[in-house]
Amino acid sequence: MSFTDEEIAYMRSQPLARVATVSSDGQADLVPVGFEFDGTHIWIGGFDPGNTRRSKNIRSGNTKVAIVIDDLASVRPWSPRYLRIYGTAELVERPGMRGPTQVMKITPTISWSLNLDGQFSVGGSHRFTPRKTIHHTGATHD
Repeated sequence: MSFTDEEIAYMRSQPLARVATVSSDGQADLVPVGFEFDGTHIWIGGFDPGNTRRSKNIRSGNTKVAIVIDDLASVRPWSPRYLRIYGTAELVERPGMRGPTQVMKITPTISWSLNLDGQFSVGGSHRFTPRKTIHHTGATHD
């Protein structure tokens, strides 16, 4: 399965995501990033992306990542929405503003989305239930 049209539109409407990687000593690292979605993969570059902690973590063999794209549709009433993605990352060389550089290419394995249309609010009568999608067979995340 893949992302729904609503999930794709939401991703393309958001300028920032948060990506989590893990170091070789088990320390989690979470950082806000800009991102692109090409219809299949999520790409994360940035300023000197090959020299970031997240790139070092991937080079050390820790290729599992988590991404959250979220915002508030409204604060009154409180109406959060999000797309949470688990996946695997690899470093790929791509042209950059200062020449070739290594960027993250993330292949989604599982995702959850909630309230992307912003129609529901916390405290209302609706129960929030995330939509879960398995993006390819063999996914190992729970």
